[in-house]
Amino acid sequence: MTDISITAANVVSGSDARTVAGVAGEAITAGQALYKAAATGRWMKADADAATAEAREAKGISLNGASTGQPVNVQTSGKITIGGTLTPGIAYYLSGTAGGICPVADVGTGEYVDLIGMATTAAVLDLEFNYTAVSN
Repeated sequence: MTDISITAANVVSGSDARTVAGVAGEAITAGQALYKAAATGRWMKADADAATAEAREAKGISLNGASTGQPVNVQTSGKITIGGTLTPGIAYYLSGTAGGICPVADVGTGEYVDLIGMATTAAVLDLEFNYTAVSN
C-alpha cells in the first residue's frame, strides 16, 4: 500500500474547515488520520486494519504534531491542504498504516473501507469521512 507522503509543516486547514481542540493519546504528526477513543476522550491514530472497530473509523485529520497528553487540533470537515501530492478527482481512504491516508486503489485486502475525502486539486483534500464497516 502506498500512503500519501505528507510534509507536516505544509498541512493547513481551509477557510471552510471545522476544527475541534483535543488531547493526544499518543504521539501524533500533522496530517495523520485520527479517531477519538471513547474510553479516554483522547485523539489516536486511526488504522484500517486495527483490531477494534473504533480505531478503524477516522473522524479527523491532525493539524499539528503533539506528544501524548499534549493539545492537538483536529479538522473534521472542509478542505485541507494535506501537505502531500494528490491526484485530483481521486478518493482517498484510511490505510492499514496507523494515521495513514491512501488512494482508493491502495486499500488492501482485509482492511476496512473508510473514506477520508476527495482530492479537489493536487494539494487539497475535501474531507468527507464515511466509515462503511465493510472489509475489503
